[in-house]
Amino acid sequence: MIISLTTPAMLFPAVSLLLLAYTNRFVTLASIIRNFDPEHSTESTQQQITNLRKRIYLIRRMQEAGVISFFLCVLSMMALYWQYEEVGGYIFAASLVCLLYSLYLSVREINISCDALDVHLKNFKVDFKRKLKR
Repeated sequence: MIISLTTPAMLFPAVSLLLLAYTNRFVTLASIIRNFDPEHSTESTQQQITNLRKRIYLIRRMQEAGVISFFLCVLSMMALYWQYEEVGGYIFAASLVCLLYSLYLSVREINISCDALDVHLKNFKVDFKRKLKR
C-alpha cells in the first residue's frame, strides 16, 4: 500500500484535539485534588483520592502516547517527503498504534471516573437515608 504525504497530515487535527481534551481532563483533576481538605478526610475521600491518583497516572500515559503518536506522524511525513515510502508507512503505522493505545487508556480512565462518581453517589444515598430517619 502506498501512503501519500497527505495521509499522515490528516491525523494532525485529530491528535491535536485529543491532546487538548486530555489536558482539560488533567487540569480539571488537578483542580479537584487541590480542593481536597486533608483535615476532613473520610473513607470515601480516601477512595476518591485513590481513584484520582489512578486517573492522573492514566492521563499522563494518555498524553505521552498521544505526543509520541504526533511525533511519529511528523516523522512519517518527513520520510514520505524524502521518498522513503516504505519506512514512512511503517512509521505511520507505529503512530496509529500509539494513538490506539492512547484511546484505550482514555476508556480506562473514563471507567475509573465512573467508579469515582459511584463512590460519591453512595455518600448521597447514605445522607438521604439519614435524613429520612429523622
